[in-house]
Amino acid sequence: MADWERSFEQLLAGRGGALRAYAYLLTGESAAAADLVQDALLRVFSRMRVGNDVSQLEGYVRRAMLNQFVDGRRRAGLWRAKRHLLVHPVEHHDEDRLLTDVVRRALATLSPKQRACVVLRYYEDLTVPDIADQLGCAQGTVKRHLADAHAKLADQLAVPEETLS
Repeated sequence: MADWERSFEQLLAGRGGALRAYAYLLTGESAAAADLVQDALLRVFSRMRVGNDVSQLEGYVRRAMLNQFVDGRRRAGLWRAKRHLLVHPVEHHDEDRLLTDVVRRALATLSPKQRACVVLRYYEDLTVPDIADQLGCAQGTVKRHLADAHAKLADQLAVPEETLS
C-alpha cells in the first residue's frame, strides 16, 4: 500500500465525518456536500506529495473545500442571472422542516464570502484573524462580511440583530 493510500484511509477514518459536516454547513445540501468533499479529496491527493500528518491533510482538504465552494457559488450566481426558468419551492407541513427551510433559504441569500465567514466563525469557531487567514483577506473585510451577514439574517429571520452576535 502506498503512503498516500494509508494517509487517505487514516484521514477518512478519523476525520471523514467532520469533513462531511463542514461541507454540509457550507452547501446546505447532503448531495452537494458529498460532492464537495469528494472533489476536495481528489484535488488534494492528486496534486501534492502527501505526508502522514492527518491534521495537516485535513487542513488542506478543508481549504480546498472552502475555495471550491466560494468559486462554485460565484459561478452559480452567474448562471442564475442568465437562466430563464423558475423553480417553485416545495412546501413542507412539518414545523421543524419549515424552520430548517427558512434558515437554509436565508443562508442561501448570503454571498459566498459571507456564508463562508459565517460557517468559519460559528461552526469552526475561528477568530476573525483566523478567518482572514483562511480566506486570504484583511480582518476588516471579514468583519464587514460578518456584519452584513448578521444584518441580512436578522432581517430575513425576524431575529433581533443583538441575539446573532
